[in-house]
Amino acid sequence: MADGVPKKSSKLKWVLLIFILLLVIGGGVAAWFFFLHDKISLPGGGGGGAAKVERVEAQPVSPVGLTVPLSQFTTNLADPLGQRFIRMNLEVEVADKKLVEELARQNPRIRDSILMLLASKSYADIATTESRLMLKSEITDRLNSILGPGKIYQVFITDMVVQ
Repeated sequence: MADGVPKKSSKLKWVLLIFILLLVIGGGVAAWFFFLHDKISLPGGGGGGAAKVERVEAQPVSPVGLTVPLSQFTTNLADPLGQRFIRMNLEVEVADKKLVEELARQNPRIRDSILMLLASKSYADIATTESRLMLKSEITDRLNSILGPGKIYQVFITDMVVQ
């Protein structure tokens, strides 16, 4: 009887070991199939199946317009101690030459709108790349609200100093 007990325990260990090994291998195969199968291309076109067609979504292309520099903007940031300021140069991409004259005519409204926007920002609001992209989007929206929708394609920050 003493010899029978160790053999059952030994068989149970082997069964558990094989079961765990099969689970690990099965999990690895499932992970490869769901996550990496589409990203890895085998030489010669793959494993003999139908070729996979990738769908590429069209990115909206902004029309190319004229770029017009705006004069430099300098203002204090909304800092609790009032010690930080921003100095920024911008260029805007406009739809046509008529808007260059409109930009000059609307210059006081444009400067006021952008300065008020910049003065409402804290250092934390413009410290990261994502927040600067949001700032460019906000400036574009403000300019389009003054000049008319779709008149400004893009805003370029050509110089920016925060101190």
